[in-house]
Amino acid sequence: MLRRRIQLGLVHVAITMTLVPINSTLNRVMIKELAISATLVALMASLPYLISPIQVYIGSHSDRIRFFGLRRTPYIFLGLILCVAGVSFSPFVAFVLAENFWLGILVGVLAFGAWGMGYNLAAVSYLSLASEISGKDGRSRTIAVMWFMMIVSIILTSITLSRMVDPYTPEVLKTSFQWIGGAAFLLGIIGLLWLENREHQVEADADEDAQAEERYSWLHMARGVIDNPQARRFFWYLILLLVAILGQDILLEPFAGEAFEMSVTETTRITSIWGVFVLVALLITGWLETRLDKRSLAAWGGWAVLAGFVMIALSGILLQASVFYAGLVFLGIGTGVSTVSNLSLMLDMTVEGQVGLFIGAWGMANAISRLIGSILGGAVRDVVRQITGDSVLGYIMVFTIMAFMVFVTLIMLRQIDVNAFRKRAEDFPVVERAALAGDA
Repeated sequence: MLRRRIQLGLVHVAITMTLVPINSTLNRVMIKELAISATLVALMASLPYLISPIQVYIGSHSDRIRFFGLRRTPYIFLGLILCVAGVSFSPFVAFVLAENFWLGILVGVLAFGAWGMGYNLAAVSYLSLASEISGKDGRSRTIAVMWFMMIVSIILTSITLSRMVDPYTPEVLKTSFQWIGGAAFLLGIIGLLWLENREHQVEADADEDAQAEERYSWLHMARGVIDNPQARRFFWYLILLLVAILGQDILLEPFAGEAFEMSVTETTRITSIWGVFVLVALLITGWLETRLDKRSLAAWGGWAVLAGFVMIALSGILLQASVFYAGLVFLGIGTGVSTVSNLSLMLDMTVEGQVGLFIGAWGMANAISRLIGSILGGAVRDVVRQITGDSVLGYIMVFTIMAFMVFVTLIMLRQIDVNAFRKRAEDFPVVERAALAGDA
């Protein structure tokens, strides 16, 4: 079982590796070096989340249709190819977009759309495979292994990429993305080899009903949330919090480049710093859970995120990189603590038999929030820059707005009554909860 868990982790790592260059390096190059609109960059980067509802249909289709006796592997393989193609061609798209807007839009939709479709194809398929291989009791542990490997891979990929683009040139950028894509493809193939057992028709048909029961459409999940007043209040709290936490994702690197004149190499390392402190946050959360109730822990996570945004905004006013790095540390720790504690709260508020529904709702909130947050952040930055002519002021305004949003969620959190829900008997260790949060 350990071998198969590691193989599933390698598949997860492979897909994640194709995202890191786009989110940690390309967005900075597009916004700063190529002076492309941050709103447009946000729209391109948000394509995977815009089409994420398709995961329900991909999952249902793979439940029923098999190729050579395999249900998940063909979809994962196709998703891997699309992700690798997307990351390999994305630098070319950036430079075309800077020279020929409409042609760049066309090829950009194709490249980023390919990555987005690949991500959705692969993610729902390997998570389904993780459930099938591990069984109900072992699923969270398997996903925890996958999630831990993913965080480590983000750190290592970011460090490796920062060295590959030093010194930065357009040619080096294109080559490094292709190398990362090639390495991701190789790891993905190793992960897929002999991972899924071929199914006989009778066995496959017997499992189909069980799989179908775990599939929830976005409409079904929305109704499940709306029908419960406390769940509805928690969902809006979660949306607002995640909009702030996830919305800054495409802006940190270009902000550091423009405010502090950091090189591409230096800004690429920001993702690795974030990853390290997310792992630190897990250790902190595990220790604090025995000393604080979960709502208090979620509040502490929120305050840490708030402090991070305030420091990052302040660093732009003072033009002090040291303040920026301090804010980044608080943001990483706060993100880790807040994510795990809020998912823990949600599990406590989930009635028996609806765990899959609420985990799915978390994933829906995550996708919606990243989409809204990215576009909102990019649009605010562009509008302020257009009015004032000062790009750094635009970033400061975005981080200030996000700090205010987090402050509002801290007020909302006080109104959430965990006791209004039935307590779930099952408890997940902290790393497993973080994994569920990251892979819902």
